[in-house]
Amino acid sequence: MNRLDLQISPPGSHGRGTNPEQLFAAGWSTCFLSAMKIAAGQKRMRLPNDTAVDAEVDLNGGTDGYFLVARLKGSVAGDDRDVARNLADSTHKLCPYFKATHGNIEVTTEVI
Repeated sequence: MNRLDLQISPPGSHGRGTNPEQLFAAGWSTCFLSAMKIAAGQKRMRLPNDTAVDAEVDLNGGTDGYFLVARLKGSVAGDDRDVARNLADSTHKLCPYFKATHGNIEVTTEVI
């Protein structure tokens, strides 16, 4: 049985292993890409096979303690930037990670 087996680094660290922010980003980017495919289907669009989503999640500290900041970068080759931007906005409404973090994490979305 295949299982996730990796070395974990403490939150916010840049050690040799994977930290929790990287794991969260990996799950979020995968979920967002799946939701983007659903959103494209609803708009009767077909996403190119090389469509990708890169998520970066940072652990920051402030006077109220620690908090996360996320950046989602979607790459939709060949599509008009306005069409891709509209698709990304529609995807937010479908993605469970975005729904779970809405209002709790500062998120920026960029279409490249």
